[in-house]
Amino acid sequence: MAVRIIAEKCKGCQKCVKSCPFTAITMQEKLAVIGPSCTNCGACLDECPFGAIEKVDDGARGVDISLYHDVWVFAEQRDGALMSVSVELLGEGAKLAGEIGCKLCAVLCGENVEGLIDEIFEYGADKVYYASAPELKSYNTDAYTKVVYQAIVKYKPEVVLLGATHIGRDLGPCLAVQCGTGLTADCTKLDIDPEDKKLMQTRPAFGGNLMATILCPNHRPQMSTVRPGVMEKPQREPGRRGERIDLSASFKDGEIRERVLEVVKGLTEQVSLTDAKIIVSGGAGLGGPDGFGLIKQLADRLGGVVGASRATVDSGWIDHSHQVGQTGTTVKPQIYFACGISGAIQHLAGMQNSGYIVAINKNENAPIFEVADYGIVGDLYKVIPAILEVLG
Repeated sequence: MAVRIIAEKCKGCQKCVKSCPFTAITMQEKLAVIGPSCTNCGACLDECPFGAIEKVDDGARGVDISLYHDVWVFAEQRDGALMSVSVELLGEGAKLAGEIGCKLCAVLCGENVEGLIDEIFEYGADKVYYASAPELKSYNTDAYTKVVYQAIVKYKPEVVLLGATHIGRDLGPCLAVQCGTGLTADCTKLDIDPEDKKLMQTRPAFGGNLMATILCPNHRPQMSTVRPGVMEKPQREPGRRGERIDLSASFKDGEIRERVLEVVKGLTEQVSLTDAKIIVSGGAGLGGPDGFGLIKQLADRLGGVVGASRATVDSGWIDHSHQVGQTGTTVKPQIYFACGISGAIQHLAGMQNSGYIVAINKNENAPIFEVADYGIVGDLYKVIPAILEVLG
C-alpha cells in the first residue's frame, strides 16, 4: 500500500506536514506533496481533517524501476585528493555497468576540485556529476545530502556505491532515507543477477560467521557502502575523457545546521593500512603495549606499516587507526604478518584476501594457521628478532 494526496480535497492546512515522523511531506503552492522518504506508516491519515489523504494499492512496487539507469560512484575526496576507496569503486562500478549494460558515472562534491574530474575519467567514469561550493569544501551532512539527493532525483541512477568510510557511512544512510530506498552497509562483494540484472550485495552477518546476500527488488536506487581495500583498483588510462555535468549547489538559510569552523589534525601517528603493501600486525600474544615496539621494528625494516587486532586496541595498547578486521580496516597487502594473533573470524574477515599471510604463534592449533600461507610455531619474541637478524 502507498499513501496518496487527493489534490481536490487538500486545503493546505499543513497538519499532515507536522504529523509526519519522517519529514516526507512538504507544501508546494499550498498543496501537500509526499516525497520518496515516505514509509507509508499512515500517521498522516488520521491528522487530515478533510480526508485528503488515502492509501492505495501500489502493487507492492516502490517505484517504476524502468526509469532508473546507470551506476553511480560517490567520488569521495579530502583536501583535494581522491580517496583510494573511490578508485576501487570505479573499477568495481565499471564491471557492474558492463554486466547491466549502462554507463559508469561519478558524483564529485567539493570546492574548486575540478582537477579531479580528469583523474576520475581516466579511472573509467563515462560521466562526472560535479558540484562546487564553499559549503562543500569540508564534508557536511546537510550540504552533501542535499546536493547528491537532488542529483539522484533528477538523473535517477540505478545503483549508487559509496565507500564505507566515516563520510560514506554518514552520507549513505541519509541519502537512503531521503530516497525511500534500502542501503546495504559494509559490503565485501557485489554481483549482478544474470536473470533480472538486480544488484546482489554481499556482506558479513552474525559477527562474520556467515555471508548474507541482500537484494533491493522494488526500490531505487540500489545503494551500498563498500569496505575500503576489498575491490581491485582499475588501471588508469591517461587521456581518457568523458562527459561533465555541473550540479546546482545553492543553500538557503537554515538548510545547513552545522558549520566547520576549524579542522584540527590528530596528533597521533597516521597510518594508511588500505594502501600498504606490507603490514605487520600484533595481537594479544604480545602481552602488552611494549610489544608493538618489536612489531614496528619489523614493519620498518620491511618498508611496511603496523597493524593490530581488536583485542590490542580495546586494551589501549595502540590507536584504533591501526586496527585490522571487521570492525577496523579491511586490507589486502601483498604480505601480511600476523604476530600473536589467534585468528578470530572478525579479524580474518579483514585480511584473509592478502597476497601472502605469514603467521607467528606459539599455539600450533591457532585458527590463523588455517588461512596462513606460511606458519611459524614459536615465541614471537624469539622469532621476530631472528627474522630481523637475517634481514640485516
